[in-house]
Amino acid sequence: MPPIDLRSDTVTRPTAAMREAMARAEVGDDQFGEDPTINRLQERVAAMLGHEAGLWFPTGTMANQVAIRTLTRPGDEVLAPREAHILWHETGSAAANSGVQITEIGAPRTPGRFSVDELLAARKPRGHMLLPPTTVVAVENTHNRAGGVVIDAAASRAIADAARANDLASYLDGARVWNAAIALGAAPADLTSPFDVANVAFSKGLGAPGGSMLTGSRAFVAAATRYRRMAGGAMRQVGIFAAAAEYALDHHMERLAEDHANARLLADRLAASPAIVLDPAAVQTNIIVFSLAPEAPDAALVVAAAREAGVLVVAFGPRTIRAVTHLDVTRDQVAEAAEGLVAAAESAVPA
Repeated sequence: MPPIDLRSDTVTRPTAAMREAMARAEVGDDQFGEDPTINRLQERVAAMLGHEAGLWFPTGTMANQVAIRTLTRPGDEVLAPREAHILWHETGSAAANSGVQITEIGAPRTPGRFSVDELLAARKPRGHMLLPPTTVVAVENTHNRAGGVVIDAAASRAIADAARANDLASYLDGARVWNAAIALGAAPADLTSPFDVANVAFSKGLGAPGGSMLTGSRAFVAAATRYRRMAGGAMRQVGIFAAAAEYALDHHMERLAEDHANARLLADRLAASPAIVLDPAAVQTNIIVFSLAPEAPDAALVVAAAREAGVLVVAFGPRTIRAVTHLDVTRDQVAEAAEGLVAAAESAVPA
């Protein structure tokens, strides 16, 4: 029997219907702007997110890094929430590719978030003799390492407005903003349009086999197109990926609520164990990040024991583990996985 894979929502496989849509896709050379399916997707997603134009990328990391390269100059500073994906999970790309530094802001008591006051306190002026100029502020919604927490429309607009008033570009790493919109009962544009540029992914909760998109002004997309080519992202008949994304937007958006409900089911069971430290009320979407109690094994041992029991999760730290629900795991499988994780965590806990 295959394992129950909760390592990420990127592990999903295209459904049979999605594969059919991909097979039927009309394609052309995207570098020449001649792929009709990708062109249609770019227009559709830009409109959904409240921006003028969109640009497709094979991966979210490439999209993030091209956005940073387009919005900054070497020596600039980007402000981002603590443990942001662009800093922790992209192998130093911002420093290597753009020559910028990323500074984390926000209080530890509010993981994944920061306030306007914290933004303004951290901002460094342009033209200072010593300090790197702050030119971009980034928000991550939902925030991965903070456990899928959601940034609502009011907070998004407040940060973007403060950035604009202080001559900063605003950027949304919204790879899972679809989850945020469903959790809040909001339109995606409510969460994306305040920002100058947004990134969204199709290969996470929506279940497509690949693809992300940057949206922003037409001028931004024109500039980003050059940097996409520098990064090796000028591709050919990518309409097959666009067709998968279109299918996902049509058929997999509303069902994200099922993933959120399954995550709460998992969180409730985990929180009942004395070996696990987790507040189920903090689980807002499809990501659960939990800690291990002092008497429990460390994360590596729990991950290994869970694998032996047929459950795949990842260690996010020496005593921290992440599990992610998605469309390829049923509610019954999530309940089964919860028991396997509890047993693994409790394997060394005194009775």
